[in-house]
Amino acid sequence: MRPSFCQLPLSFQLDRGASMANYVPGPNVAACRSVELALAGAGEQVIYLWGGRGTGKSHLLEAACRASRRRGATVAYVPLAQVSGLRPQLLDGLERLPLVCIDDMERAAGRRAWEEQLFHLFNRSLGSDTRLLITGSAPPAELGLQLADLVSRLSASLVFQLRALGESERVSAMQRRAEDRGFDLPEEVAHYLIRRQPRDMRSLLVLVEQLDQASLAAQRRVTIPFVKEVICRDGCD
Repeated sequence: MRPSFCQLPLSFQLDRGASMANYVPGPNVAACRSVELALAGAGEQVIYLWGGRGTGKSHLLEAACRASRRRGATVAYVPLAQVSGLRPQLLDGLERLPLVCIDDMERAAGRRAWEEQLFHLFNRSLGSDTRLLITGSAPPAELGLQLADLVSRLSASLVFQLRALGESERVSAMQRRAEDRGFDLPEEVAHYLIRRQPRDMRSLLVLVEQLDQASLAAQRRVTIPFVKEVICRDGCD
């Protein structure tokens, strides 16, 4: 079965809210610009993005998928955290696509068959016009990969460390996500959440979605008292 947009033989779900428009780059402007160039078929052919939880790696990758789709391209999104039980041969033929996004490269570490297939995909892609966007939790040499040639390929790509957003940038990102969902998130509410809830962006954006659903159900505006009722319960002051 040939892959379709962001879908392999088993469907891997994207974050429906992730887009290039609502990605707040903050200190990661250079990485964001390089991804945009790759989507336009320019710049570096292989980009490796690494950083800790909540630094926006998956958001940028999934947003790239959606941006390519809007341009009519067929692309593949492969979240290695979700391929347990699948054969690495599902990567065969992806080099025929204009864009391949590999998420969570560290999940391939120590899985020899996956490491080898990823290396072969790398080589086949370099012989075509395929753009590879790859994420990981650490620099290539610190991922725990056993295949030295794969580490070498990753290290030779354009590598960016993604850094966490500051508080004002997180507020902006949360407000953009709320705007995309059709509701207003006041600045004071966003600051309240950041200071009392998990601070990584993925968790904060999940909170935004929870507030949207709760406000629709209750037919109420999102205010600090409403946040206390819906999310904080007894855990906020």
